[in-house]
Order: sequence, then C-alpha cells, then structure tokens
Amino acid sequence: MGEPESLRARALQMLARREHSRFEMQNRLLSRGADEAEVLSLLDEFEAKGWLSERRFVDAVVQARKRRFGTAKVLRELKDKGVSEQGLTAAREVLREDELDAARSVWNKKFGKRPVTLAERAKQSRFLAGRGFSPDVICKVLRLRDE
Repeated sequence: MGEPESLRARALQMLARREHSRFEMQNRLLSRGADEAEVLSLLDEFEAKGWLSERRFVDAVVQARKRRFGTAKVLRELKDKGVSEQGLTAAREVLREDELDAARSVWNKKFGKRPVTLAERAKQSRFLAGRGFSPDVICKVLRLRDE
C-alpha cells in the first residue's frame, strides 16, 4: 500500500523541480523498480489533472535552448525525450523564428570577426553546425549568402 504513495511522491518531486516529458518520467520511475501498470496509470492521472503537459515541457526546453542552439539540435533533444510529432512541429515553428539571431549571437560571442581564410571559415562553420544551426543559417551568419 505504501508503494503507490511513494511512487506518487517521487513523481511529484520530479515535476516540482522542472517540467518532464511523459517518456522521461516513465523511464525514470520504471528504472527505480516501479510497476509499469502503476506508472502508466499515475502518468495518465497527472496528464488529466494538468500536472504533466507535453506543451509546457516543449515550451520550457525551447525557451531554455533557443538562444544557444539551432533548430536541429533542440528538435533532436525533444525527440530523444519522447515528444510527439505534433509537439516537434510546434517547437520547429518557434525555433525557426529566432534561429538566425541566435546563430549570430552565438557566433559573435565565440568568434566576433569574419573568417579570412578557408580554414577559419571551415572552423566557424563546424562550430555552428555542431550547435545545430542549418547550413542556410550558417551561410547567412558568415555572409557567404545574401540575406
């Protein structure tokens, strides 16, 4: 009898710290030895009460990451955390609005000057690509293409 309450308490503690995806919560609770049926039931209840929300989770991740990373990297993180296609589509729209500004900001903080040599251009391009920015955005930031 005490087990479901401790499961509920653990789940509430997780949500009190930050937003989680259903997939994350399910995996974490199951990894701690909880019964799968109880976990699924509890997560259904939390969603019905509005305590667990994919929309809020997506919004939180997007807001936290959009100034430092490109669309591709943030979407990959969301997908890895079990976000639905609908959630990914909503995130993609928000991320693309500010991607060029974010890329410029990240690039300016790291480099601050246009590449002179081909090696510098490659280094700066790799850096931005590693942050998840699209090739089109990278070209615009490095002014290889007209905006």
